[in-house]
Amino acid sequence: MRWLGIDEAGRGCVLGAMVVAGFVLDADDDHVLAEVGATDSKKLSAKRRVAIRAKLEALGTGDARCVEPVMLDAHSLNALEEDVVLDLVRRWRPDHVVMDALGPPRTLPALIARFQRALEPDGLRPIWTIAPKADLDFPVCGAASIIAKTTRDAALEELKITWGTLGSGYPGDEVTRSWLLAHARTGAPWPPFVRTKWSTIPDIEALARSTSA
Repeated sequence: MRWLGIDEAGRGCVLGAMVVAGFVLDADDDHVLAEVGATDSKKLSAKRRVAIRAKLEALGTGDARCVEPVMLDAHSLNALEEDVVLDLVRRWRPDHVVMDALGPPRTLPALIARFQRALEPDGLRPIWTIAPKADLDFPVCGAASIIAKTTRDAALEELKITWGTLGSGYPGDEVTRSWLLAHARTGAPWPPFVRTKWSTIPDIEALARSTSA
């Protein structure tokens, strides 16, 4: 029985990629993942996430895919995430997929039907469990959450070497907003890790103009 947990990190960020990750477990029971701490990555400190990821890599396989801001600016976020989910299923050919809800519960039956139609030419018909808080309730999905979050965190830390204090990259983060405002005031183009189609950016640009006048 092959299980594939899927979750994302950075979906609502204004800085950096959205990371969609899978975690593959070739076992009938994912209790071993729970024993090492696999759960919703938001419940864990950064240090704890890194430590658990190291243990997870001895138990299964993580597969993280980065969807860069240029793609997020040009296409539907939901469509891009669905494409990555399908790529992960085609790559790993699981018997059972467990993923955090992509949309409200009423939309999930149609989403599963759409996934199944897309996979029919590949001869794949996995069981689907898609539910809110799946990363908290299913360790294999929690493992994917940790893979996604640690991958995104590492990428953001790399950006900070060149670009300074960026915060978490979420639009509600005051550190992130301060960096965006400071950059907007320079008049320089936005670097490629900024999602310029997010409403945060025109708001910041307007604020920079008003406070510079």
